[in-house]
Amino acid sequence: MKKLGFLFPGQGSQYVGMGQSLYDEYSVARETFEEAEDALGVDLKTLCFTGSMDELTLTANAQPAILTVSIAAFRVLMQELKLAPSLVAGHSLGEFSALVSTGALAFSDAVKIVRQRGILMQEAVAPGTGAMLAVVGSHEREVDEVCQKASTAGVSVGIANYNSSEQLVISGHTPALEKAEEELNRRGIKTIRLKVGFPFHTNLMRSAAGKFREELERYDYGRFQWPVLSNVTATPYADRRYILSNLTSQMAQPVQWHRSVQYMLNQGVNHFIEIGPKTVLRNLMAGITSTAHSFAFEHPSTLELLRNADIESKPDGLGLVTSCIAIAVSTQNRNWNNDEYEQGVVVPYKELQNLREQLITTGTEPTMEQMQQALDKLKSIFATKLTPTELRAERFEQIFSNTHTRELFPAFQVS
Repeated sequence: MKKLGFLFPGQGSQYVGMGQSLYDEYSVARETFEEAEDALGVDLKTLCFTGSMDELTLTANAQPAILTVSIAAFRVLMQELKLAPSLVAGHSLGEFSALVSTGALAFSDAVKIVRQRGILMQEAVAPGTGAMLAVVGSHEREVDEVCQKASTAGVSVGIANYNSSEQLVISGHTPALEKAEEELNRRGIKTIRLKVGFPFHTNLMRSAAGKFREELERYDYGRFQWPVLSNVTATPYADRRYILSNLTSQMAQPVQWHRSVQYMLNQGVNHFIEIGPKTVLRNLMAGITSTAHSFAFEHPSTLELLRNADIESKPDGLGLVTSCIAIAVSTQNRNWNNDEYEQGVVVPYKELQNLREQLITTGTEPTMEQMQQALDKLKSIFATKLTPTELRAERFEQIFSNTHTRELFPAFQVS
């Protein structure tokens, strides 16, 4: 079975001309740029299409620009293909794109948030105070040892990105980073200085992180249409209550990218699409797995390749019935009336089990009527257990997303 994961790139993927082919061909991409420009009051089209690379690379510009191109690509992709990811992750800045994709964060809010994030990062340390360095072909333990030896009182360097088994990124004060770079090169380890003038994902960003938390508190957050992995924990957000703490922590803590992708692989994801400028994350996949299929989508010409890959989502009716059973069991009960519980929970639950056993025995997919019956029985169980309306909505959304059946029930009501 094909399980799909979406990946969204972070800072460093920007280049002059990014997003223009999408803008020229698709109205939804043009609307995305207009929405971002209205929110920011910034001419993003000029910045992305014809501006200078120096201007685009400024953190406060690069972050909203990459986010805008990524969401423009995402919207085109979802418009042109019927896709439903099982899991979604974004690298650093890309986590914001991932949260927009799932509906937890409004795009017009996200561009303002990441622009402020970029400004705070720039203000956290003086230009030239810190730097970042990619390390290729060394082990985590060795790099960590070199960083510890290069760090002294007042200056430090440490691992900022765990990108793959073949690549790490270190970040910190420039003198300490240069000392670590010299030692790594002496050992024959390849290093690449990144075009970033600030030490992201280190303790040097802690003051910025505190201010960023205040910025995040100004906005509202929605329900997740599909699971998104946190860069800090490399596991899915439990719910939207963790958005503020995870995004705040992310600024000053390492990006657990290798672990995030490994989590997706362990959950059965075997097809990945990087959505946004360049193919940085797709390239990193080679250092993580040799079995998964990886694609990248930024240009319209890639759509035909994705169509031919046969990764469009198909409704999973048996999965819908199974999900109703699993959620019925795991939902907390708040009703201690035994008669009501028997009729409203036990009876419909047994009927769900019987339906599933019948489908498995006969090897058939459920009809629309049977799927509707399963949903109605779960409604009965929720009503009897006195499940809060918001939690009911989240659970039904989870079922539709995981089983790719949302379009089958366009008029579905939670209660």
